[in-house]
Amino acid sequence: MLAAGFARRMGRQKLLLELKGKPVVRWSVEVVLPHVGDCVVVTGQDDATVRGALAGLAVRFAVNPRPQDGQGSSIAIGAAALKPWTAAAFVALGDQPLTPGSVIPALLAAQQRGGKAIAAPSYRGTRGTPVLFSSEVFPELRALGGDAGARAVLDARPERVELVELDVAMPADVDTPEDFARLHVQ
Repeated sequence: MLAAGFARRMGRQKLLLELKGKPVVRWSVEVVLPHVGDCVVVTGQDDATVRGALAGLAVRFAVNPRPQDGQGSSIAIGAAALKPWTAAAFVALGDQPLTPGSVIPALLAAQQRGGKAIAAPSYRGTRGTPVLFSSEVFPELRALGGDAGARAVLDARPERVELVELDVAMPADVDTPEDFARLHVQ
């Protein structure tokens, strides 16, 4: 779970904003948690407050010492923190609190069924997150840097990507005050 961003467009730490009684990041983690054996939350400059927002949840933390280097650096930190026997891992965003509950099981089923190294959701034709990566891709994730995220890993060899078509809207990111206001009406 990526939770190390600076929230520049929001003007304050968006992951800690309260949505229906819980911080945004807690909603995001709670969507993933029932489907994984180990959840690593990558934090940055707001490590202590993000930890507080996730108190009581069965998660581990990895701190990105240079979150200003971009999302790729946080993915690399998270991939490096995985336990050696991890077979697959999701890259999910802490600012997508309303990811439909059906997405994670659909990605897991697609990877088991198709055997491809990567399972990515396509929301009505638009590729999005979270994305499921098998362990064979972990070295590429650990080598990421910059702000491009894992897109380069998906684009490097499209034949190893299983796109999972979902007939739901792409989960909204909370990037601006307007984005956050729209979540309250969903």
